[in-house]
Amino acid sequence: MSALRAPGFPEDAVRARARAGTGEVFPAADGYGARLYGAGTPLPGTDGVAFDALDHARLVPPVFMPRRLEKLIELGREPLHGDVELSTDIGGFSSSLPLYLSAFGSTRAGSGDLSVAAGRQAARLGVPMVVGENMVPVHGYRRGGDEAQRSALLARIAAYREEAADGLGGVVVQQSTEDADSEVWNLVYSDPDSQSLLASGRLAFELKIGQGAKPGLGGMTVTGTAEAARLEGQFDVQAVFGEDSEHRLRCASPGTFTEEIVRQQLRFMRNNFPLARVWVKLHPGRDVAHAARVAWEAGADAVTVDGAEGGTGWAPNAFLAGVGLPLAECLRRIGATDGTDSADGPAGHCLLASGRMWEGGRAVRALALGARAVGLGRAALIAVDEDPEAGLARLTDALALEARLLISALGKYRADDLSAEDLWWPGQDTGVTPGRDTAAAVHAGGEETA
Repeated sequence: MSALRAPGFPEDAVRARARAGTGEVFPAADGYGARLYGAGTPLPGTDGVAFDALDHARLVPPVFMPRRLEKLIELGREPLHGDVELSTDIGGFSSSLPLYLSAFGSTRAGSGDLSVAAGRQAARLGVPMVVGENMVPVHGYRRGGDEAQRSALLARIAAYREEAADGLGGVVVQQSTEDADSEVWNLVYSDPDSQSLLASGRLAFELKIGQGAKPGLGGMTVTGTAEAARLEGQFDVQAVFGEDSEHRLRCASPGTFTEEIVRQQLRFMRNNFPLARVWVKLHPGRDVAHAARVAWEAGADAVTVDGAEGGTGWAPNAFLAGVGLPLAECLRRIGATDGTDSADGPAGHCLLASGRMWEGGRAVRALALGARAVGLGRAALIAVDEDPEAGLARLTDALALEARLLISALGKYRADDLSAEDLWWPGQDTGVTPGRDTAAAVHAGGEETA
């Protein structure tokens, strides 16, 4: 066997595939529900380095700060970081921070106690919450007088509604193709318990076109054999881990979208649910800028994009490691990187971004690239797992402090005033652009050219 060894070749990974076959295409099924995936995971058995250009951009304050002078005159004193205003409009909702709770779907994290606790904290904070796909097809739609009787979807909405701050935040219900078959939006829109959200303008529906963890694929989860048998009529269920395994792969359809289908779907949403806001969720595809423009022109109140780093969802290893644009490149293509608005850019529109958001520096860099707000997904689940009562609130307290310090240092006092002029990228002085070229420059040891 030693004659077959080759330096640098992932021999162990090949041998694992020779033993287990299709099961090795995915992360270990035994880890499902106990860990989170995504964030640029390298392929197993390789020395691949997960890389994200957004983390290598630097915020660069100017020397002369006319907006600080304007703030000084307004306040009658020297401005401080506490004077930075972080409240903003997110897809038609008033939010206390440029943050929202990312979509958690039908998996254990999305449909269990963690997501309900996260929703309660998000409501108290006054930031929007997105409810992910396939909640009703998997768990049903059961109304009940108390939380124990409600279905997972309604338990999350009720928890948020009961804790919601006056006039702040909102609930966004995502829909996949399976959700459409279950008429999820019709159920929620007509539910008596949703009327207070509708009356206050705090309900939105999000058309899911894709997600960062698996661009171009539908949702994938691991189920037990009993649940797989129950769901076979609604989903594609496969025994990729072997017929004798207790685990099954449940696949949702990705949906089929063209420009006209998106336009028609948004027209349908506006006409049939006139009191609900309209959101669109995009995966990090190569035409993401064009897709965002189509959605905005068709009347979307917000467009959300996951970078390839985004999405806590379980997915094939090859997708986690190497499919989809990084978030920095998505934002570069949708917006402009020179401080002006491009033809496809988000001028006057609400662009939302998610993917490895957990601290103020990364959030501020994303805002400078045109995002109105950033989504907390993986980080929110971890924070709530640490403390179901206040973990998310403490996490956002830290993030908000960092954001105020950074924005103030840039001589600005509103998150909405950030722009691409506030960023510098390694290799920028030699014409390297953020995204793939930036990654290459940094890996090659490229730093600034003075």
